[in-house]
Amino acid sequence: MNVLVLNAGSSSLKFSLTDTRAHRHRLRGLVERIGLPQAQLTVEGRTEAVAAADHAEALDAVLRRLDLDLVEAVGHRVVHGGDFTASSRITDEVLERLEAFVPLAPLHNPANLAGIRAALAALPQLPQVAVFDTAFHQSLPERAWRYALPRRLADERRYRRYGFHGTSHRYVSGKLAQALGRPLEELRVVVLHLGNGASATAVRFGRSVDTSMGFTPMEGLVMGSRSGDLDPGLVLELVRRHGVEATDRLLNKESGMLGLAGHSDLRDVHRRIAEGDAHAALALEVYCYRIKKYLGAYAAAMGGLDAVAFTAGVGENDPVVRAQALEGLEFLGIELDREANARGGPRITREGSRVSVWVIPTDEELAIALDTERVLAGQPPSST
Repeated sequence: MNVLVLNAGSSSLKFSLTDTRAHRHRLRGLVERIGLPQAQLTVEGRTEAVAAADHAEALDAVLRRLDLDLVEAVGHRVVHGGDFTASSRITDEVLERLEAFVPLAPLHNPANLAGIRAALAALPQLPQVAVFDTAFHQSLPERAWRYALPRRLADERRYRRYGFHGTSHRYVSGKLAQALGRPLEELRVVVLHLGNGASATAVRFGRSVDTSMGFTPMEGLVMGSRSGDLDPGLVLELVRRHGVEATDRLLNKESGMLGLAGHSDLRDVHRRIAEGDAHAALALEVYCYRIKKYLGAYAAAMGGLDAVAFTAGVGENDPVVRAQALEGLEFLGIELDREANARGGPRITREGSRVSVWVIPTDEELAIALDTERVLAGQPPSST
């Protein structure tokens, strides 16, 4: 099946035309600066100016460059799926439920919905499916998702750990099981999705049992510009001193590696370290230490560990981060092969290492396309 995969952000629209039979992308691209006069479309590395006052006009620019006779369905990335436990064909009822989840993800879901509505209007003849970042984590046990807040308030306002990057974590854990030649249902693994946004997930016997992001994508690991874990008392102090909007901006857009080192891109941080910048070196220590803490905690939570996967931009391409995050974990059975790590794997631990560690490329567009095909065929979602 050829699936048009759409990922609508507040000012962008990523897309791919993905062949689920061949597991390949026929075409990939991005519309940027939606809503601005200088909007541009990039397809396979070639960029041109386009009119894109809104997501509908941006999608029109994309569709004019596709052979629409090839497109058989549309799959949409939706960041927050609330209590959806699996991907779902888009109906009026599904749209109504997604509207109700907007307060849970005000930065992401309105854009996702704008992309869905644009596609429904432009391609009403095609079946369309919503694939949720949060769905994989609906298997979390209550002890992992419940915050220690007054029960009535938390239940009424749906304050809980939702987790994100679920499509990537599910896809990569499945690929990891394939690399090991063992059923995922027999394995205890940790997936480290390290990009500008970063999260860790404990996958026990094929189910997400804990994950680092929480009610929002701000919790957990240190990220490009998000703080990750913080004392709630410090958040209250920031709000008292700076107000809600400034604190939101500070924690989402001015913290993380950007706040610690002056750069959100790890490549720039490494460059600064090579130039002797002590702040950049400390920032990398903080970043890797947080990963190490979560990895150890999840091994304990699952009662053991069989394998670890690094994925996404940093996880797939930064051997220094991988080595530093794994340093000192020999007691868990992780024995790093430094040469294999420098080459980028795929396996980066020594033969005989009790716990194997892998570099597994993620492909969220392919995962969304495969989910779309399965939903339309009446089949449950799969790891691969």
